[in-house]
Amino acid sequence: MKSNLFKSLPVVLAGLFAGTAAMAQEPVASTSQFRTWSIGVNAGALTPLSPLGGKNDFSNNKTSFGYGLYIKKQFTNYFSLRLDGVRGKLKGDNTEAYESGFVNNSPVRSFDTQLEYSGTLSAAVNMFNIDMFKKENALQLYASAGAGLAGYKPTVTTAAGTSLYAGDKTIKELIIPVGLGAKFKISDAVNFDLGWTINFVDGDNLDGYYRGGNDKYNYAYAGLEFAIGKGKQLAFHNPVAATYDEALAAKNTANALKSDLDAQKAENARLRSDLNNLLADADGDGVADKLDKCPGTPSGVVVDGAGCPLKVPAPQVTEKVIVTEADRAVVKDAIKNLEFDLGKATIRSKSYASLNRVAALLVEKNFSLKLAGHTDNTGSKALNLRLSKERAESVKAYLVSQGANASRIEATGYGMGQPIATNKTAAGRQQNRRVEFTIY
Repeated sequence: MKSNLFKSLPVVLAGLFAGTAAMAQEPVASTSQFRTWSIGVNAGALTPLSPLGGKNDFSNNKTSFGYGLYIKKQFTNYFSLRLDGVRGKLKGDNTEAYESGFVNNSPVRSFDTQLEYSGTLSAAVNMFNIDMFKKENALQLYASAGAGLAGYKPTVTTAAGTSLYAGDKTIKELIIPVGLGAKFKISDAVNFDLGWTINFVDGDNLDGYYRGGNDKYNYAYAGLEFAIGKGKQLAFHNPVAATYDEALAAKNTANALKSDLDAQKAENARLRSDLNNLLADADGDGVADKLDKCPGTPSGVVVDGAGCPLKVPAPQVTEKVIVTEADRAVVKDAIKNLEFDLGKATIRSKSYASLNRVAALLVEKNFSLKLAGHTDNTGSKALNLRLSKERAESVKAYLVSQGANASRIEATGYGMGQPIATNKTAAGRQQNRRVEFTIY
């Protein structure tokens, strides 16, 4: 009997995986954005028979309470693996005749089997999405098949009384569960689950009566499934509808882009026409007709920005300035005699005479003059820069007061940055405290 059940297991699983492979041809979304793990609890009815037919050892099989727990991993939109655990009781007796009217006169009058545990690993396949035009569905039908192990203790009643079928030993048997179910999505995290599983036992000990045929029992249940993680549930995602929506969106985008491109082409043609009108230049003077205030200008005539002939100014004769040695001597004498109050820009009166001669020279010959103020390195850089500028400006102000043209005098301060002698000696620092005159 075991060998027959082992031979049937590959056939059942092969059929289930074949259906999965066919469905896998549909596009599958990336699982990283979906909930793929879930746990479920359920309760329902355990009955020691198979509604698909076959020989039952007892004529009156009773329905008893059962309960279960499972963990599921959804690998694709259609395929998942589910680990189930079920407990409960299985009961039956011969108090009624078979439907054919035959009375079961077996030596075992009734049995009461405690299903200590039932652990199975099943492959579940989502059969189809109810609405092929919705990316998310609320109802999903599925089928499952797998294999596992059941441990149970039968108690039998005969004419001699009630006793444990195998003593206190828990009988362990291979089982093959095959099931169908319907799942209703309540939210992204909770589903209502209805299922029905037929369990084929690899033995004839479940009901404590050996007749040479494998036992079976079924479990019909209802329960809740809780999806773990974030996002939508992968099992309820419809990749066919999602692909259809994406293709439709891509088509709409392409149509919109084509319309935009056609509109842009028309706009470019209009802009080219407007540009040609703006750049039209009938007289060839380089000024567009729309801006040309003097149309018909003869060829070769230089025009201004308005397209009118440009008036050429008369050539200007610039008088050459000649600086003589005598002029330089006057300036040199002024530099030599120039003194300021200590740490100030106030010119001492002894310097006025030589500065007056410089002012007279600037007025007479219309010279230009550059004044450059310098200091030693005593004090801060900022202070010396300011002092040198103020001293140069003070000389300029005095020369202007004596009639020199202010626009021809430039006064600049350089601070301590351009020494002409060492700042380590008093004599050197004295040379560095100066205002240089340059006439041109």
